[in-house]
Formats: sequence, C-alpha cells, structure tokens
Amino acid sequence: MGALQRQQPELLHLSSHFLSASAAAIRSASSPQEAFSLFRLRLRRLRCLPPSSDPFNSHAAVFTLKSISSSSSSTASLIPHLHAYLLKNNLLSNVHVSTSLLHAYSLHSPNHADLLFDEIPNPNLVTANTMLTSLCRTGRLNAAVSLFDAISDKDVVSWSAMIEGYMCHGRCTNGLALFREMMEIGEIKPDPQMLVTLLSGCTSVGSLQSLCKSIHAYAEKHWMQMNEQLATSLVDMYAKSGCLRNAFIIFERVPQRNVTHWTAMICGLAMHGHGEEAIAFFNKMLYLGMRPSVITFVGLLNACCQSGLIEEGQKFFYVMVEEFGFEPEIWHYGCMVDLLAKAGRLDDAYAIIRNMRIEPNIIVWTSFLAACKKHKNFEIAEEGIEKVLGMEISSDNGALYTLISDLYALGGRWDSVKRVRKLMDEKNVRKIKGSSFIEALSTRAL
Repeated sequence: MGALQRQQPELLHLSSHFLSASAAAIRSASSPQEAFSLFRLRLRRLRCLPPSSDPFNSHAAVFTLKSISSSSSSTASLIPHLHAYLLKNNLLSNVHVSTSLLHAYSLHSPNHADLLFDEIPNPNLVTANTMLTSLCRTGRLNAAVSLFDAISDKDVVSWSAMIEGYMCHGRCTNGLALFREMMEIGEIKPDPQMLVTLLSGCTSVGSLQSLCKSIHAYAEKHWMQMNEQLATSLVDMYAKSGCLRNAFIIFERVPQRNVTHWTAMICGLAMHGHGEEAIAFFNKMLYLGMRPSVITFVGLLNACCQSGLIEEGQKFFYVMVEEFGFEPEIWHYGCMVDLLAKAGRLDDAYAIIRNMRIEPNIIVWTSFLAACKKHKNFEIAEEGIEKVLGMEISSDNGALYTLISDLYALGGRWDSVKRVRKLMDEKNVRKIKGSSFIEALSTRAL
C-alpha cells in the first residue's frame, strides 16, 4: 500500500497530459455516444488514481453531460449511469457538475430533475435558472412562479425563462405583465432573445401590430443589435399583422439576410394575397444565390393558392422536389390540394391525395371536401367522407361534421345525414366556425 502511495505523484505527473487531453477530447466529441465512450475509457485508464486527484475529472463529467443534453432522447439512458458514478465519487458537490446533471435530467426526465434539485447542497443562480426553465418547459407554472419569487438575484435568464413559460402555455397577458414589471424595476434590460419570445408568444394577441412597434422602437432606441432571430420575428409579426410596409423596412435594414428573412417576407405576402409579389421575392432570392428551405416552399405554394396561380403552384412543387430534392410534407401537399380543388380540378386534387407519400390528415381532407361542396360534386367526395369519419375528430370541430352532413344531403343520402347528426349528438360536438387549410397554414410559425 505504501509503495502505491509513493507511486501516485509520479503517476499523476505522467498522466497529466492524458488527463487534459482526454477532457478536451470529450468536449469536442462528435456524438454523445462518443463522449460517453471517451469518459469510460478515461476511467479505465486511471483506475490507479482516486477521482479526487484528477483535476480534470469534474470538467470531463460536465463536457459529457453537455454532450448528452444536446442530443435526442436516445441517449437519456446514459444519464443514470453517470449520476451513479458522480454520486459514488462525491463529484456532485461541485456545483458545475450537479447543475450539468440537472440540465440533462430536465430535458430527458423532469421528475428526476425535481428530486436532484432538492439534493444539490449549494445551488447557484445558474442551478436555479436551470430548474426554473425545466418547470416552465413542462407547464408547471405554479411551481415555476414559486421558484422565480424565491430567487433573490434574478438575472435576464430568470426573467426570460418565466416570461417564456407564460407565453408558451397561452398566458400571454401574464407574460406581458411580467415584462412590464421587469421594465418598471429597471435593474434588468431585455436582450434580443427576450424580445423574440414576446413576439413569438403574442401571435394570438389582438394588438400585435402595436406590440411589434413597441418592441421595434425599444430595439432602435437602445441600439440593440438586430440579430437573425429578432429581425425574422419582427418581419414575420409585422407581416402577420398586415403591416407589410414595416416588414419590408425591417427586411431591407438587415445587413446579412439569410433564408429565414426571405421566407418571412414570402409567407407574409402570401398570407395577405400578394401572390405575384411573393413569387418575385422568391425569384430574387434565387438570383442572389440563396437556397430556399422547405418552409420557403410552404409560403410560396400558399401564395399561389391564395392568388389562384395554378400553373405557378404546380411548377414550384415540381421545382421543390426535382431541383432542390425536398421531400414534400403535409403542408406542401395540402397547399396543392387546396389550390387545385378550389379551382374545380377535383380529380387532380384527389389524385394528389391518393399519391401522397404520407397519410393525409383531417385538414387536407376538409379542404378537399369543402371544395367538393362548393362545386356540388358528391361522387368524388364520398370516398373521402368515409375516410374522415374513420379518423379521430375533435369535439370542437363541428364545422367538419356539418360539412359532411351537407355533402350527404347533396348526394341525397338522407339516412347518412341522420347518422352524422346522431354522431354529433353522441360526441357533444360544438358547432363552431371552421377554418380552411390556408387559415390553418397561416398560423404556422417559421
């Protein structure tokens, strides 16, 4: 035993390069699995040394946890193994290690995050913010408010987390009230990300245009850098509120525009029926060498649909698949079905539905059936009706049941009309105004 103790300083000296190099390798690992493998290799190589004599052990643990946190849920099973090792070797007393473990649990297992937070001996502000973000993300707002109120040294991350929690769970009024409270206190200044959160969360607020102007004015007054997210959010929200001139002004002032800025303008123009202008924007984007995204094509096809540009829509759908290699998503198919069906080309619209590579959803079928009703064609709608009735339909979607009942009446199928009405009564369906595919599409966030 004494010989081993005499050898430890020499071993530590000889291993110092490996210690630091292995920690750096874990930090730059290309995947969570690689980071975890490097961490295990590191432990096997250093069995002769106690963890406390390794100055890089806590750093290696933090880097490994960060790698796992940034990945999908497929690596979540690794977290308990790391937790056990950290607990066994008393590394959780290091606040950076315990906070990294808390962050990993908060993303993959919030219940375990709750238990761990109560056990951390000396949590700091970063630890509290990590737990606050977890509570807000999972919708436990009452617990989040209690923790937020208990944080004495709140920073911009604390306020942002609580505001975002309100916004993401439909409590925009609370979020705006908290933001005003922060501004009145005056100790914390909002950053661009907080303004983006406010804009993104208030799409359902009636005074969206005034909110955009207020946030825009604040950013200008305080010389805030118009980063990619803030510029995109302002362009998108101004466009959604119908203030296309202001959206264009913001767009023109962005020094290095990327595809998200162009897409925001195209979607905004499409939403308000400016199909030709949206296409012109798209063509200019291509001329400048910008590669469109799948969302760009959603906006472009939406523009063609809103303006009845059938040939253009078909051309852009072909370009998206054949020239840019994008796999059509439900939104692209839905636009094409809506475009053709509204123009009375029901056979072509139905052909798209039959040949879709993914299962058509209720929104696509509703768009098609509404066009069948408009053009008084029950025969082509009949097969679609039976498919829709076999799907799970929300009790709030009374308009869809009414549409199906009207189509059966159009075909003289009165027994089926009675069946649908009875089904509505059984499911306590509320007869509220329905929305078209394009209306649903217009709410899609960039």
